[in-house]
Amino acid sequence: MRKKNTTILLVEDDLNLGFVIQDILRVKGYVVSLCRDGKEGLLAFNSKSFDLCILDVMMPQKDGFSLAEDIRSTGSDVPLIFLTAKSMQEDKIKGLKIGADDYITKPFSNEELLLRVEAILKRSIQTTTDDRGGKDVFAIGAYEFDYRNFKLKLSGEEQRLTKKEAEILRLLCQHRNQVLQRELVLNMVWGDDNYFVGRSLDVFITKLRKHLKEDSRVNIINVHGVGFKLETS
Repeated sequence: MRKKNTTILLVEDDLNLGFVIQDILRVKGYVVSLCRDGKEGLLAFNSKSFDLCILDVMMPQKDGFSLAEDIRSTGSDVPLIFLTAKSMQEDKIKGLKIGADDYITKPFSNEELLLRVEAILKRSIQTTTDDRGGKDVFAIGAYEFDYRNFKLKLSGEEQRLTKKEAEILRLLCQHRNQVLQRELVLNMVWGDDNYFVGRSLDVFITKLRKHLKEDSRVNIINVHGVGFKLETS
């Protein structure tokens, strides 16, 4: 039985085709968010929870394979369908290695699309947790981080985080003791990775270090030229 208000992220740079697919899915009761390129899609993915992602492979800014890799890097197991005009076997193999659940070659019929979407959703185990990376509450040393409510707690005292602080800290938690690439943070939180946005990220990292300073076991390390690492002992 389909979950009520099943949400689908559709990322397709051909807006005419995107609107057609969006309408087909909406008529069947799905809630669809349409994005026109991979960067916009990544930002949308980070902003809410989705039950399924349908990704065009050939797109500007960020292609479907790169977008899927970024989604998987957050720990999310949300089902993925690739749309492509290509039928080359190596492309299908690459998509499946990334973690795609299906691969549809254009052109396709409305019925084929709907049947594949329905089949994947039936196979997918839906939970009450956020598909974008699992849980909403993280233990960071002596701190408890409640992402959904933007709260950081220590010994009964609470700090209120901004939305961007919470989003960055969640990504760090999802990549705990691993290097988190700057580009991934910038595109997931801001939807852009230009110089000025990069400077804003550095400011937010400094603020997070101050929020976490009461526990010496917790450190956010700069990895020069690459990104950041949340280390907890």
